Amino acid sequence: MINIEPIKAFDDNYIWLMTTNEGSIVVDPGENINLLKVIEKKNIKLDAILVTHHHYDHTGGIEELLTKYPNLKVYGPNNNVDLIKSRLVDGELLNVIGVDFEVIKIPGHTLDHIAYYANINNSPLLFCGDTLFAGGCGRVFEGTFDQMYESLMKLKKLPQNTRIYCGHEYTINNLKFAKAVEPDNIDLIARYNDAIDLRKNNIPTLPSTLSIELKTNPFLRCEKNNVQKIISHKFKTGFSEKEIFSALRQWKDNF
Repeated sequence: MINIEPIKAFDDNYIWLMTTNEGSIVVDPGENINLLKVIEKKNIKLDAILVTHHHYDHTGGIEELLTKYPNLKVYGPNNNVDLIKSRLVDGELLNVIGVDFEVIKIPGHTLDHIAYYANINNSPLLFCGDTLFAGGCGRVFEGTFDQMYESLMKLKKLPQNTRIYCGHEYTINNLKFAKAVEPDNIDLIARYNDAIDLRKNNIPTLPSTLSIELKTNPFLRCEKNNVQKIISHKFKTGFSEKEIFSALRQWKDNF
């Protein structure tokens, strides 16, 4: 049995609570108001915290959780969050609650950013923080556009049925931008309408899947002729995929 539940935090964050027959982990606990209610209501045994990057809206709740559950293991990248006691590196394998996760280094949004990938009985999943979003990608705060592009290309190579668990409910805004890039993309239009319906009913648009992202997320479609043509026309830039990505990201920053 595996269950992954989104826990709302702040305005648009999702904390992911993953439970198996062997225990539970929480991914990126920025705050604990709703999380603790769920843990207590369901009598959940929390074993560990997984951290993707250092931003406070992904780490701010760690101290309180450790106060309540002092035996929690805290895993994460090498950064300035002292409460992370087990530092992970690219390619490392981590076994927790009976699940084997592969650590994937994906700098760009932040320099320390990592993702956690697992393939459980041919049903792969990815906790990717603020790097790959449904319909978009994270802002480039500390890294470079090239780093973010290369990080996304790593994730793009995962199995297409990989479920994408990212850190924010940004889907509708991301898809609005994607429609500006590809106004004739039928898959994108359908996805946007579905997302509108979900949010009207207060239903999360996540998780996504990589196959959906490859059809509708412009940041994973820099090789497509229609994406290249609109960027070339708008920005008079060249056709290398990294140049296309950089222009897309800068366009989105001001969209």
